[in-house]
Amino acid sequence: MTPTFTAAFAGFRLGFGLILAIGGQNALVLRQGIRREHVLATVLFCALSDALLIALGVSGFGLISTRVPWLAPALKWGGVAFLTWYGIRAFRSAMGPGGGLTPGQGPAVPLRQTLAMVAAMTWLNPHVWLDTVVLLGSVSSNYAGERMAFALGATTASFLFFFSLGYGARLLAPLFAKPGSWRVLDGIVGLTMLSLALGLAIG
Repeated sequence: MTPTFTAAFAGFRLGFGLILAIGGQNALVLRQGIRREHVLATVLFCALSDALLIALGVSGFGLISTRVPWLAPALKWGGVAFLTWYGIRAFRSAMGPGGGLTPGQGPAVPLRQTLAMVAAMTWLNPHVWLDTVVLLGSVSSNYAGERMAFALGATTASFLFFFSLGYGARLLAPLFAKPGSWRVLDGIVGLTMLSLALGLAIG
């Protein structure tokens, strides 16, 4: 294998592994995919945000976190506050009137509100910064002269993952047409958000 391919594959493998675990951002993409609501805008925003953060990391921006002492705490507690709020919101939804939902039914959420939620979930999550900017940026230093290939590999993994998650989620639509299924999903999302918030707070 050529050095370029080796670097690209390493970036793809690491990038895919970092975003594979279900987290706040992925849970939101999954929900939008099941509802078939603003799916393209949601997955594009997530993938493009990842691409930007990866580029920042590979270009050396991750070093700023060691030179600006207030940046890490600000990201941490901002993320704790947002994840806690979103978790409580999900639990309130889970305890509300439950029922089935088929694509095209139910109250539609405006695109602007959806993108604002995705933006907050992406840019206020310290784990996103640590994974894409700091970790990927650090690993890319092992591929001197092939950082661009490494970044492209990681970016490709991000696009593949988010588009697969967003558009593959519609296969679960029949399940979520059953009464109570959304309560279960909202409960899982709520637990995920609050556990992430707790992990950030005590970490």
